[in-house]
Amino acid sequence: MADPLSLLRQYSMQRKQIIERDNNIIFGEFSWPKTVKTNYIIYGTTKEYYTLECLLYLLKNINLQHPVYVRQAVNDDVPIVRRPDRKELLLYLRGETNSAPSIDKSAPLEMPTQVKRTADDTLEGSHKKPRFDDAASQKLKDQLAMKYGQKPEGSSIGTGILKDLSEELTTNKIAEIKKKMLTHRRTRIKGDPGEDADRAMASFADMESDKTKEIRSRERQWRTRVTILQSNGKIFSKNVMAILNSVKAREEGRNAKPVDHSTLNTRPGITAPSQPPVRYDRYGQEHLQSVPTEGFNIDTTGSYAGQSLKSTLSRLPDINVKQAPLHAAQMNRQTPAVTTVKQMPPPSQKPTKKASRTPIIIIPSAPKSLISMLNAKEILEELKYVSTEDRRAAGAKRENDVLIQRRKEGGLTVPYRIIDNPGRLTNADWERVVAVFVMGQAWQFKGWPFPGGPVEILSKIAGFHLKFTEINLEKNVENWAVTVIQLSRSKRHLDRAALLTFWERLDKHMIKNKPHLRF
Repeated sequence: MADPLSLLRQYSMQRKQIIERDNNIIFGEFSWPKTVKTNYIIYGTTKEYYTLECLLYLLKNINLQHPVYVRQAVNDDVPIVRRPDRKELLLYLRGETNSAPSIDKSAPLEMPTQVKRTADDTLEGSHKKPRFDDAASQKLKDQLAMKYGQKPEGSSIGTGILKDLSEELTTNKIAEIKKKMLTHRRTRIKGDPGEDADRAMASFADMESDKTKEIRSRERQWRTRVTILQSNGKIFSKNVMAILNSVKAREEGRNAKPVDHSTLNTRPGITAPSQPPVRYDRYGQEHLQSVPTEGFNIDTTGSYAGQSLKSTLSRLPDINVKQAPLHAAQMNRQTPAVTTVKQMPPPSQKPTKKASRTPIIIIPSAPKSLISMLNAKEILEELKYVSTEDRRAAGAKRENDVLIQRRKEGGLTVPYRIIDNPGRLTNADWERVVAVFVMGQAWQFKGWPFPGGPVEILSKIAGFHLKFTEINLEKNVENWAVTVIQLSRSKRHLDRAALLTFWERLDKHMIKNKPHLRF
């Protein structure tokens, strides 16, 4: 049974014309009222559907932005398509997807009404067929008859002037031969060039008809912000590259052309341009010898470092000997600072300890816990459950922490540290805590450096709960963000598959929250 949504999608994909007439929407032979409901559910509702008029209006204004479309639909008093439904609905109507999640296949559909073709529909293509005037048609026939040597219509081949040449070549036989010759001549004679010119003029007249001119007069170039930003008529590469080259040349000093002062022609009365000041260079001290010292006897290359007071005063000029006591007092205060300066070795720094990248897993210390320090290695490394009683009977001793080696593909092993006393962890160690096995009681997290309690802890650390399938789940565990791992009491061959989920969940958590650790 045809439904309005499917027909609207079919006509949209095939670009067929949809007719709107007398508050009805017509798809070929089927017709529905504009207010008929489709089976596409409106976003945010349960059993409310879009109307056919609403969806057709969206297809007609598909190029408008959604705020502009909403304002225009309100002005035209047409229901609007909500923003969350727009993308999926257009993908479905244009045929890019075969279905949409908002389509209710169990919705009741209204039956269409059959549309009868009117006289206007039957004469729709009559204007496309050429109409010939009877007089023009008769004139064309006469021209063809004269061209091919025939008389006008209504006259037979003349036999009065023909005579029997022999018993075999009678007049009828001669007329038949003449008719065949004329027929054969028609296939060899080319058409009149005037006819081709008439056809060209007719096609040109059709192309330049009034309707074509009206359509072309209404055409406008479609311009949006995207087409303007593309700027097909302007090439920015030349301008941008010219600017970049000028900046690069300025940085490299290519634009600073050296000025040759020797080539400057000095005129009388005009002073020559002054030379630029000499730039200081610690590796080229020769040009500093010619720098004037304004009449003072200053040795620009001398130094008093490492000399005594007497040798310093002996080098002073005679005019400064009278002021020797004053200078001696000043030098006495200055020279010790110069002579006693020694290069002190840098203070010894202890090498910083490299931060560990080994992840830490915290397990409960309660005796009722299925995982403890005695069987943690068997459960997490060998992926096989062994009870704490069996490990204690085998002579296993409890340790403060256990280092397990996780086997990965390719023969690689990654270490993990297992502890049950988080009070011994430092601030740096807490950064490496990646998983915790919970029992279901909030007192397990007492003393942890997280003020938000279990909710904050389990949002930053991956939580796990190990239980037997026959035991009911704790209420707190149901409310926490914890991955529950269920083991069988007797079927040990199922342990590996169940415990592998622990490593899969832990890897995802570390990729997202602890990528700097080793895993």
